[in-house]
Amino acid sequence: MTEPADPISSPEAYRASLLAALGEDDPAVAQAQTPAALRDLIVEAGDRLRTRPEPGEWSALECIGHIFDGELVVSARVRWILAEDEPDIVGYDQALWVAELRHNEDDPALLLATFEALRTANLDLWARRTVADRERVGRHRERGPESYDMTFRLAAGHDRIHLAQARRALEAVGARS
Repeated sequence: MTEPADPISSPEAYRASLLAALGEDDPAVAQAQTPAALRDLIVEAGDRLRTRPEPGEWSALECIGHIFDGELVVSARVRWILAEDEPDIVGYDQALWVAELRHNEDDPALLLATFEALRTANLDLWARRTVADRERVGRHRERGPESYDMTFRLAAGHDRIHLAQARRALEAVGARS
């Protein structure tokens, strides 16, 4: 799995890369698997969790922090989409968030617990919505119209992309040791 395209300079390529990571899999099943995958990753990482493979690259913990940020943002986006008519959906600079929120200093247990609570609520919300609800649209500032269904699928692909990135970071750090 390769790095996704830049979400700001190449929004369509970015969307395509996230959808390709999900493939034909059920996005709810894929998303339900992420908390356990994160938990396993944290255990596997041990003392390598905060080590960056190279300067400017994210550590496994920073990847986890970014997955957490994504879930937090998606939580709000889908609620706006469901509650308002074609709401404005704001993008964010993922590199800036990871750096300025200092995810490498985060408590991994707290990140995971908060992520799990958000993910559980978001999966429950998804399960309770109708097909018509899932077709509701927000207007993403970089990618244009995006439905609840599309947002949900993108989130599943996002998990996979950044879990793979975290695993590659651990492999690179392990190879250096």
